[in-house]
Amino acid sequence: MGDVLAGFHAAWEFESDSVLIRYERGIRTPKLFQALGERRIPHEAIAAVALSPGKRGTVVLHAVPRRGADPLMDAAAGQLKDGSDPYRLVLPAERETLAEYYADELRAQLPPDDGEPADRYVVAAPEAPLQFKAYDGKASFDGKTVSFRWFWTGASSAKWKAGDQSFLVTDLSGIEWRSPEVFEGHLRLLRRESPVAQPAQADQDPAAVVFGLGYGPVHESLPFAASVLAAVRASGPAPVSEARAVRRDPADIADRIRHLGELHQAGLVTDDEFTTKKAELLAEL
Repeated sequence: MGDVLAGFHAAWEFESDSVLIRYERGIRTPKLFQALGERRIPHEAIAAVALSPGKRGTVVLHAVPRRGADPLMDAAAGQLKDGSDPYRLVLPAERETLAEYYADELRAQLPPDDGEPADRYVVAAPEAPLQFKAYDGKASFDGKTVSFRWFWTGASSAKWKAGDQSFLVTDLSGIEWRSPEVFEGHLRLLRRESPVAQPAQADQDPAAVVFGLGYGPVHESLPFAASVLAAVRASGPAPVSEARAVRRDPADIADRIRHLGELHQAGLVTDDEFTTKKAELLAEL
């Protein structure tokens, strides 16, 4: 057993070849941490270690993940908020000297970083079976097949017409996860070969489920996406995880910006979220 550094919501145990992170299960702990429970991060999955001032008298020890080493972070594609980043350990400011010591010790044990993504996942993905409720259907994954069962209260007519869906991981090239904490969250399965192009809008795509208020939360949909992504990668060439920019009809973009403005005026979207999402929508023209 190695040395342990305990912070808010988690404790890191430093071992000879890895960092074992145990997340707390208290009501103040981010739900994603509670869902993850415990994760072992091999040194080869860490690109760098940083220590920086945090908010309200805290410091943050951050193990920067190496690209392509952790399916969870690949699936997240940079969309996690700082408070939900499983690679950040927040500590009281008075423990900065101790945190600095462990940061230096960890840096000394990391392999050289060549800047290239890892050729395989070295951090374990959440284990199947997994399931969660999206706004328009229930998603389930048994380790080999992803299934979508549509809800009559939320699914579009296009999805009802297509019927419930099942996808073998061997037929997938990757996933696209858009966080439900921003405008228009969804989980889309990217297929290796398809007779027709996938619809640009997730609510019209039978290979996607869309999120909504209380549906597809990060702590349920992201581990699900990571598990699928890891299975896809194990089945063939490196998978794709992205938040794609697609070109849409200008009228559709205008409608979405108008709706976004209404949410902003109602106080359901912050100024920063409004500005960021509006820029994303305009970029799709």
